[in-house]
Amino acid sequence: MHRNKQAALGFIFVTLLIDVIGLGIILPVVPSLITEMIHSDISEAAKYGGWLTFAYAAMQLLFAPVLGNLSDQYGRRPVLLFSLLGFGLDYLLVAFAPTIAWLFVGRIIAGITGASFTTATAYIADISPPEKRAQNFGMIGAAFGLGFVIGPVIGGLLGDYGTRVPFFAAAGLALLNCLYGFIVLPESLSKENRRKFSWKRANPVGSLIHMKKYPAIGGLVIAFILIYLAAHAVQSAWSFYNIYKFKWTVREVGISFGVVGVCVAIVQGLLIRKTIPLLGQHRSVYLGLLLYAIGMIMFAFATQGWMMYAFTVLYCLGGIAGPALQGIISSHVPANEQGELQGGLTSLISLTSIIGPVMMTGLFSYFTSVKAPVLFPGAPFIAGAILMIGSAFFAYRNLYSEKHPRSV
Repeated sequence: MHRNKQAALGFIFVTLLIDVIGLGIILPVVPSLITEMIHSDISEAAKYGGWLTFAYAAMQLLFAPVLGNLSDQYGRRPVLLFSLLGFGLDYLLVAFAPTIAWLFVGRIIAGITGASFTTATAYIADISPPEKRAQNFGMIGAAFGLGFVIGPVIGGLLGDYGTRVPFFAAAGLALLNCLYGFIVLPESLSKENRRKFSWKRANPVGSLIHMKKYPAIGGLVIAFILIYLAAHAVQSAWSFYNIYKFKWTVREVGISFGVVGVCVAIVQGLLIRKTIPLLGQHRSVYLGLLLYAIGMIMFAFATQGWMMYAFTVLYCLGGIAGPALQGIISSHVPANEQGELQGGLTSLISLTSIIGPVMMTGLFSYFTSVKAPVLFPGAPFIAGAILMIGSAFFAYRNLYSEKHPRSV
């Protein structure tokens, strides 16, 4: 039994890793593929890139709770396999897509079926004893970090052979993983622990409404949202910015994503274990947000490509802010409401994934177009820096008011 659980955990890790590698593989070539399809320049392609991400994130926000509830009724295995099959078909559709409209169809399909992380988390919870659950959940972050190191580098190398080649590779990985799971993956949710599907419980708005229960952390939640919104300056505009400003190739974009992944993994996996206990959570939040803002400003005004690598180190050091802030928020909520709180925060993060890409690629597109009052491709990074400073303001105001409550 123990051996079966270990094998299942290993499969879940590989599943998540392959999913993230598949996502990472396509990142470096998306700008070039869009440019080819719309027969325009990188400035116009950025606009489409933002809306493609919007389509994917919006479908995930709507359908992730639905698939999560379906897995509570029918089990984790069929939903997880359905998700992998959907990813594989999406990558194939994009690989053969004749027009930009088909790219949107593919992203919508991927968003609807893309519940692998949600279902994998539930699978881990099913087979893990309470004392090992947190440790096993750490596999999710490890898979995400490792996948975003490997995927973009592979994508950048494959992109040299054509903008559609990485999509075939990603499709192959997803479909092989689906086949492997069909053969070896056992069901984790016993029939006595299942419940009937409920549309009321599958409503994504419900998680957001629950956040009203915690008025004392309102400013901290706003600060948390602003961090994730600001981060899309890097996540969504990075490829377009470096291709436009420094004429980077697909390979160079892929390698740069790999470097970012390594830096994030070092900070999130190693550094925060030392810095947060040393500095304390409050100082970690302020220092991290300051480093984020400075890093983004430096990205905006970089004059040579190598500077983006140097400034990446400084920017990624800002990663100490998010975990520290999440820890402070979590400490304000009772143990029996942690799941509800994390569900609400996850829904808010999903909303930033809908708004952020359109906002940041829109800024890049406008400030690199003939309509702009001044040519400034770094505009998304300045917007991100402003949002990080805003996050620091809301965090400080909330934490200061706790230490110095007003007398009635």
